[in-house]
Amino acid sequence: MNRFAFKLSTYTLKYFSGFSRARIRVVGQENIPTGSVVFCANHFTRIETVFLPFHIHTVTGKQVWSLAARELFQVPLLEGLLKRFGAVSTEAPDRDDLLLKTLLTGGTQWIIFPEGMMVKNKKLVRNGQFVLTDETGNIRPHTGAAVVALRCAFFRERLRRLKAAGAPECNRLAAELDIQDIDVVLEQSTHIVPVNITYYPANPRENILGSIAKLLVKDPSKRVMDELMTEGAMLFTGVDITIRFGTPIDMAPYIKDPYLESMLMVKRRVRPFEDLTSRQISKQIAITVMEQYMAQVYGLTTLNHDHIMACILKHFPYKRNGIDRYEFTCKVYYAITCLVLNRICYVADALLQNQIHLMVDDRFKRVSDFLTLAEKTGVIRMNGNRFFKDQTKFYKLSDFHAIRMENPILVMANEVEPVEQAQVCLKKIAQKSRQQILHLVKTRIIEKMNMDFTADYTSHYIEGESKKRRIGKPLFLNQPPGASGILLIHGYMAAPEEMRFFARYLYSRGFTVHVPRLKGHGTSPEDLARTRYDQWMESVEEAYVGLRHSCERMAIGGFSTGAGLALEMATRVSDFDAVFAVAPPMRLNDMGSYFVPAINTWNAMIKRINLKGMTREFIENHPENPHINYLRNPLFGIHQLEKLMVQLEPKLKYIEKPVLVVQSRKDPVVNPRGTEKLFKQLGSQVKEYYLFDYERHGILIGKKVERVYQAIENFLLQWI
Repeated sequence: MNRFAFKLSTYTLKYFSGFSRARIRVVGQENIPTGSVVFCANHFTRIETVFLPFHIHTVTGKQVWSLAARELFQVPLLEGLLKRFGAVSTEAPDRDDLLLKTLLTGGTQWIIFPEGMMVKNKKLVRNGQFVLTDETGNIRPHTGAAVVALRCAFFRERLRRLKAAGAPECNRLAAELDIQDIDVVLEQSTHIVPVNITYYPANPRENILGSIAKLLVKDPSKRVMDELMTEGAMLFTGVDITIRFGTPIDMAPYIKDPYLESMLMVKRRVRPFEDLTSRQISKQIAITVMEQYMAQVYGLTTLNHDHIMACILKHFPYKRNGIDRYEFTCKVYYAITCLVLNRICYVADALLQNQIHLMVDDRFKRVSDFLTLAEKTGVIRMNGNRFFKDQTKFYKLSDFHAIRMENPILVMANEVEPVEQAQVCLKKIAQKSRQQILHLVKTRIIEKMNMDFTADYTSHYIEGESKKRRIGKPLFLNQPPGASGILLIHGYMAAPEEMRFFARYLYSRGFTVHVPRLKGHGTSPEDLARTRYDQWMESVEEAYVGLRHSCERMAIGGFSTGAGLALEMATRVSDFDAVFAVAPPMRLNDMGSYFVPAINTWNAMIKRINLKGMTREFIENHPENPHINYLRNPLFGIHQLEKLMVQLEPKLKYIEKPVLVVQSRKDPVVNPRGTEKLFKQLGSQVKEYYLFDYERHGILIGKKVERVYQAIENFLLQWI
């Protein structure tokens, strides 16, 4: 491999990557040491032989070569391509000499796949040892990477000692190893760096390569279709690929064996690793090192939604009447929180986000896509909101070259096995009873809401501007089992304190009441200035799930923007009984003098300022309740409020449960005509509109609120 060819190949791959929809993320590059490095990576697809050297080269700036299976070089087209990308056949006659000579100088780095083959079934662990399974049976991972690194470390140290002793053998050995500058070699060291490559989603899917194969080949084999469907999906259907570098393994300590040590000191020509004794010693060292890098390579797996769901499904206890989908989802949610909070393993970025959507509407289709795949491949059989699993699918291996297509759920579950702590955690959670998991999820959610508030309050507190901590703290007023529940949502720039009096009134009437804190509220305007409206929705969703695990019957309600969020929630869920909205704004324009100055300021500023600065701009606010509300209104928050209302309006027609709308005729903030328009668009057959005559916006707090409270209570008593 000459340097010009390598440079040309990197430009070719960079150009080609523009056609690929794969999203590649590189993590842990700071772990890559200088000097001689052998990268040991897991091997799931053939494309790793091409894209991994490119991305390592991008990080290190060095030439990166790899060992590739002999059969790949038997295809003329592939042979030329692989050679251009720095691949060397595992059967090349000069392989060992090439590895040693290029590694010693540190100018070239190598990738070796220790499995010696693609591990399509991801089955790697048997009786606590790394064992690979293919169509020929069970085999141990290769130790070649350890042997290569050991030889490199040995010859470097031998050169160092020979030079220090002034032995002529030093120059002869340097010439044999094609070393131009011995000092460059001696100042370096040898390391093995474990690398894990994780794909999400990893299952085969229709793509352009598979479609072409079906057109050109009359009856393509399972192996051909498996590889085209899997690897084509990696390239052309938008897969997330995480390349994670582990802790480097320094090879220097492994050459201190007494026998190897004695060979280092010999001033005459010797042939290490060729006599029986040194071969036995190096073999034992290589096995020890192999176990280390294999444990890291697969322990570095980046767990994603599919991994977790596959493990939960695998270990879910047998139930004659099937598995309840919601119970399954609760276990998945709780498992994700456990893995993240306890930092048990590496997880995909998507798992670091709020996972409450899994248990509400699954709007990102994480659960539904997984279950659809499981049903399509015969792992489960769906029956409404319950499904029945075929447990044999988790133990009976398919044909090695077809398993990724025939049973991808098993492949996902197998990939978790080497991540031992995660495997143990997921198994325990999967085996929890329904009552246990519902209680655990409720407890976790309430803890999270309180912890999030404490963290946000501490992080965004502004002396002299932030309110007292109790103003923003979420409220959960819990009645004994059997009581109906009320989800009560405060308004924009407010906090749970805004709902405190009404919440206590409802609690005194026998209701369990949950008042969440909307993200960005109850802390400081700067916090609100960086919060999206979908994060407000997540705050409502968390409270909704927590309340649903406490009460069989429940209603959703809110004030002002909280009323909009209550209606928005009602468009996406069905297991509630009624919804009430107090002073809900239809559009931002309906909010009168309260936001009109802000809109005018917004429109003027957008023409003059860079959008990056908008989250740092505020306008003065004069609220009815200054002890609760912010005194500065972030323009970004107004923009998010408008986005919430715009996406809500066309969905109002989908609300089918009973609805109560309450409005003040003299509301100085929300125009009653907008509220009336909203009321007419509601899809419910049972809907009521109460109009009061108060000269304020906040009709749930202050004087003469009893009439409003009673009207809402009477409505609730009809339906929950």
